[in-house]
Amino acid sequence: MMLVRYLSQIGKYFLMWKEIFNKPTKWSVMRQLIFKEIDDLIIGSLGIVCFISFFVGGVVAIQTALNLTNPLIPKYLIGFATRQSVILEFAPTFISIIMAGKMGSFITSSIGTMRVTEQIDALEVMGVNSLNYLVFPKLIALLLYPFLIGISMFLGIFGGWIAAVYGGFATSNDFTTGLQQEFIPFHIIYAFIKTFIFALILATIPSFHGYYMKGGALEVGKASTVSFVWTAVTIILANYILTQLLLTS
Repeated sequence: MMLVRYLSQIGKYFLMWKEIFNKPTKWSVMRQLIFKEIDDLIIGSLGIVCFISFFVGGVVAIQTALNLTNPLIPKYLIGFATRQSVILEFAPTFISIIMAGKMGSFITSSIGTMRVTEQIDALEVMGVNSLNYLVFPKLIALLLYPFLIGISMFLGIFGGWIAAVYGGFATSNDFTTGLQQEFIPFHIIYAFIKTFIFALILATIPSFHGYYMKGGALEVGKASTVSFVWTAVTIILANYILTQLLLTS
């Protein structure tokens, strides 16, 4: 029974994708909606992303330095480990899971509140495709999500440099040498491919849970929690599959 319910939900999710692109809303209205979503989802998340990235980058550098107890191991490995950790996993994946909580809960609760207060029904009565009106602007806004992750990468590495140099763990030259050591440009492409897929997940799964929820105000809170769990689980699964496809071939 549980399996049938899950398969039904997955089917409904993919049917939702089709509906998002049906009967598009007028561009003059859509443009304003897109700018509002960019402000709410991207610019509104900039502060927390910058704060977390800077300090986690610093922690990665310090942890790496404290584990290099053998004097024969070169200090540039601090910079190397910080770069690899931040670019490959921390910025694209860890930040996306945090955004599943911040962005995802916001998207689910805002759409869920519209469902509870019958605003979605009112849109349908007026002949508006409510899925296109509500979800499409979020999809377009989150195409800028890689820009947010790019800033996260820069600040993570910068935080690592500050922690390593001013904490006395390595010189600036050592850290910079580590950043340049065995650099593979494809790792950046891999990180941004992941980020793009995660952006689509962040825009649609929370929207799905908000749009199809039933009940009252209490259920909006429950839908936000369920939305966060499923968004995080999907991001982790997608991360595993993409890593297997892109890095092991």
